[in-house]
Amino acid sequence: MPSLLSIQNLSVQFSNEGNKTVAVKNSSLEIKKGEIVAIVGESGSGKSVTALSLMQLLSGNPTVSGKTLFFQQDRPPANLVNLAADRINDFRGRKIAMIFQEPMTSLNPVFTCGKQVVESIRQHQDISVKAARQKTIELFEKVKLPDPASIADRYPHQLSGGQKQRVMIAMAISSNPSLLIADEPTTALDVTVQKNILELIRELQLQNRMAVILITHDLGIVADIADKVVVMYKGEIVEQGPTKDVLKAPQHNYTRALLACRPAGKKKEQGCPW
Repeated sequence: MPSLLSIQNLSVQFSNEGNKTVAVKNSSLEIKKGEIVAIVGESGSGKSVTALSLMQLLSGNPTVSGKTLFFQQDRPPANLVNLAADRINDFRGRKIAMIFQEPMTSLNPVFTCGKQVVESIRQHQDISVKAARQKTIELFEKVKLPDPASIADRYPHQLSGGQKQRVMIAMAISSNPSLLIADEPTTALDVTVQKNILELIRELQLQNRMAVILITHDLGIVADIADKVVVMYKGEIVEQGPTKDVLKAPQHNYTRALLACRPAGKKKEQGCPW
């Protein structure tokens, strides 16, 4: 498969009152079209910073170096790191979309779920409110929300956590992005709902032929969904490769420690890094 995104020697540094913190250091990885890549590591390992830097969504005036080349058909690749504000907006939502960890903080509590998706659609597509509303209902059906028309008229607080996350997924895929970034999309959900959301992401990835970056701290959930695993530790990529190879024969001690962590509901084993 051809490459969709090439991250080359990416480094991200934050400065605060003269103190400098390196969040990501010389990280490189390739994401191919239609591939699911899981970036795994504990909190603070740099995985979310890596993903947010792709869309220039980092706060705090960071210093970002290296290249993040996004390949486009019949056009030269775009280096997302140094794109001007007006150009990066062409990528956000339209070509690269993101699902965040906690849907309640991503949805506006004063607008209905349907209105928020309609606005997102119309921001990237030149269609009427009526057409966007119809597309929203179709998207809600696609992400398997019950009674999509009714859900569209409800406010976020009227939905369960899993339903809110499905609304966010519908919003994310509304403009058929080439790359979907899912940043800990199941952390705030119970185990059964987690499984359903991951299965939904996999199903939509196959239907829409999009690439997915799945950010997680749990190697256990990537076995059935990810094509490739990237392990980050203290801002650096310490191991990457096909999922089955990394899980079967991890080469780095940190990867082995992640695999030693308890499954849900069982006692944590010695060596787990959190």
